[in-house]
Amino acid sequence: MKARWLFTGTVFAVIAQSSLACMYSPEAHAQEGSFEDFPFLVRCELSGIVRAYYLSKIGPDGVAVYITPDNQAGTITIRGKAEPVGGDWSGSCAGKTLEQLRSAGQAYDLPH
Repeated sequence: MKARWLFTGTVFAVIAQSSLACMYSPEAHAQEGSFEDFPFLVRCELSGIVRAYYLSKIGPDGVAVYITPDNQAGTITIRGKAEPVGGDWSGSCAGKTLEQLRSAGQAYDLPH
């Protein structure tokens, strides 16, 4: 019985460590963009409805994903333009760069 618990504990530790290693790989840090580079929230309007898109994740390729509480999403990169995911509901954000969103007052950064 002790051997089984030892084996199970070892397998769990290996899985946990490999998951953490994937999250903090040097490759992910080598790409452009960190959480400090992207706004925490982006405000977009479509047909009179204003939605808040919250920063959800930044992939190893530097693509930031923003999601609304009702599961609408959009992507953007440091130098790229905002694009809706799975539809055309981003409205006033579509095609804008981060600089344009900030100048328009649609991007909100967290204070450091």
